[in-house]
Amino acid sequence: MAATTPRVLRLLALLQDRSYTGRELADRLEITERTVRNDISRLRELGYPVHAERGAVGGYRLGRGATMPPLLLDDDEAVAVALSIAVAADGSLAVSDLGDQLTRALRKIEQILPKRLQRKVSALHDATEIGPATTGSREPDAPVAAGILTTLADAVRRTTAVTVDDDIELEPYRLINWQRRWYLVAYSMKSHAWEAIPAARITSATAGHRVFAPRRLPDDDLVAFVMRHIATTGWRVHARVTVLAPAETVIARINPAVGVVEPVDDHSCVLHTGADAMETIAIYLSMLMMDFRVDGPPELVAHLRTLARRYTESIAP
Repeated sequence: MAATTPRVLRLLALLQDRSYTGRELADRLEITERTVRNDISRLRELGYPVHAERGAVGGYRLGRGATMPPLLLDDDEAVAVALSIAVAADGSLAVSDLGDQLTRALRKIEQILPKRLQRKVSALHDATEIGPATTGSREPDAPVAAGILTTLADAVRRTTAVTVDDDIELEPYRLINWQRRWYLVAYSMKSHAWEAIPAARITSATAGHRVFAPRRLPDDDLVAFVMRHIATTGWRVHARVTVLAPAETVIARINPAVGVVEPVDDHSCVLHTGADAMETIAIYLSMLMMDFRVDGPPELVAHLRTLARRYTESIAP
């Protein structure tokens, strides 16, 4: 097999991006078109399906092959793939038979990553916990810039303060990934309080030099801390409901992101809950299979009365 030269690897990287004419490839690689044709033949011998099309809009393009040849990724692509596999391997994908394949794929990628990229991947992986996958959201995804995530993760790893949005200094402790969203658990030097910050709201993050001594955490389970934050402040609509059942019974029936339960006495408790829509809260309440009284908001009371009328009228006499 002919040696794979750096020039051929550069040619492959170009073809993975888009199609090129022979002249464009020759100019980009500073070689002759004949050499381009020879290098294309070498790629085909290595198993890469390079297709050639004639005409004014023709050129070379990388097609689909019968086998899986090696891929070339730039730095950002390699980090993105490794992080995606790492998060999926932690259980965010509900596919039971992918665990071994994900682990092997991650091991292969991490083995060839340069140390500077490997540190980014390992820092984010080590700094992240995955939230429960049993409660969904109809809200759109909240993407976060990879640079912000890696900066926060590195600060978590090194226990150094970080400045976000130019003027807020944070002591970061953990990143929580839940339902395609990221939250940063941090102690804010501005509010002097623990916060669960949606990472999508952070527009900039700058690593600082101050090393901080770890504080006493707001909860032994930081995922639960974030879930309570989402339940009380993270939804579009919220409700307060008195449930005529012991608090421990209600807690056993709900996901932490659905609501926070406060005991009243041995036979009742208060459920603070929320959702993306009032209709969703009504569904949650019906799934409790317990007697309850809605304390607010009035819109939820009106919605439940409408549902009660419709259910009553749907029953044949």
